[in-house]
Amino acid sequence: MNRNALLELLAHHVPTDEKEREDLARMRTLAIELERPFSRKQVRGHFTASAVVVDPAGERVALVLHGKFNRWLQPGGHAEEADAGSMEATALREAREETGCQVRLHPRGPRPLDVDVHTIPARKDEPEHLHLDVRYLVEVDNPEALAHDPNESAGAQWLTWDEVLARVDEAPLRRLLEKARAVVRP
Repeated sequence: MNRNALLELLAHHVPTDEKEREDLARMRTLAIELERPFSRKQVRGHFTASAVVVDPAGERVALVLHGKFNRWLQPGGHAEEADAGSMEATALREAREETGCQVRLHPRGPRPLDVDVHTIPARKDEPEHLHLDVRYLVEVDNPEALAHDPNESAGAQWLTWDEVLARVDEAPLRRLLEKARAVVRP
């Protein structure tokens, strides 16, 4: 994806609260300023993609236990060369890798569903930086295949909407999940 395609993607997104409006503006600015917006080597930050993964009936959500943060989150991660710069491709690949399921973009989900900028704390091998996360809604073809890859996470599980929302401890994740639920369970 070239810079213009990324800017076009962001230009069509409609934020739903002040945090998301601010994050979207920041993402548009950084999409222009960052030399290589998809590269992990960008010290300030880089674009990532994630996905709310739902079963075919829209009754359950798959979360993965993030190994480094020890938190239940939606699958997601860094862009790779194979994604050809497509945020959708990154979200789909990450969802497949982290759940073991076959996934596709949800037919009724806005593209993207949500955007969020969050700070990743410094670790021994990398400084503190921003993840500019473009978030999608995907559904699985084979929910019974849910399994975690130990290289990707420490666990994966299906939760009902009530269960998943009871676990949420941050406003942007709650916003994302509420948006997804509104699409799949109108």
